[in-house]
Amino acid sequence: MAYSVRALQADDKPRWRELFDGYLAFYESSLSDDTIELTFDRLMGDCEWDPSGLVAVNEDDRIDGITHYVFHRSTWSPTVYCYLEDLFVDPGVRGGGAGRALIGSVYDAADARGATRTYWATQEFNYKGRILYDKVADKSPFIQYRRPV
Repeated sequence: MAYSVRALQADDKPRWRELFDGYLAFYESSLSDDTIELTFDRLMGDCEWDPSGLVAVNEDDRIDGITHYVFHRSTWSPTVYCYLEDLFVDPGVRGGGAGRALIGSVYDAADARGATRTYWATQEFNYKGRILYDKVADKSPFIQYRRPV
């Protein structure tokens, strides 16, 4: 299937929420409604450091995937880095090109901003996602640690 990718818009909120809820369920996570509302507000924001959102739209004008990314400064580079924070494609259409189109559009945004690194993390068990990721990026040898709260 052919996908076009465009910026997330305010009118996309119902479908975005459906996909974002699916993303959270996939990772067996949950967020409060207040945090989800704040996330969408930030995605609609225009502050230099707000996250950005993109949607993959199929030929029938249905949103089949979402991604969020954010630029940040680095202590290792005079440029910015791009962190692809969230990526989710409707399970019914996975493997059809939406994920690849979204990642490609994040790469385009990173290139336009002069980012010298675009990176993301996924869980080890995300086998289907990793099949795509192995084709479009190099796997890092780093392991992520988090402070428990």
